[in-house]
Amino acid sequence: MEKTVYITEEEREKCRKVIDAFAELYEIEDEDILLVDVGRYGFVKLQCYTQSYGFEELDTYTDSHSLFEGLWEEWLSLNVFLLAREMQLADVLYDDLFNNLPKEKQSELIGRKDYFAKKAGITL
Repeated sequence: MEKTVYITEEEREKCRKVIDAFAELYEIEDEDILLVDVGRYGFVKLQCYTQSYGFEELDTYTDSHSLFEGLWEEWLSLNVFLLAREMQLADVLYDDLFNNLPKEKQSELIGRKDYFAKKAGITL
């Protein structure tokens, strides 16, 4: 019986570059994110760890573009929340949080997507 392959070796290497590009995301103290290479099944993003339940969220990726977008959204959301906490805007909805940031800060955050794309070798 032949094994089914869900991710090519070429795509696996592209995914590794994406994971490396977002290295700063895994180092943020308040965030529990772990990316695991699960062989022929691709990569799994595990997050929200609790001792009683383990990881509460998981996403599986078999292509670098969806992995990039998933990590980008995670990075952006986390950084908007961290800025909001600094500005004491904790009771505001996420969309309003971003809109309450100064335009310069909004542009700076959005501009980081190009930075990560270049670092990961992804074309947007």
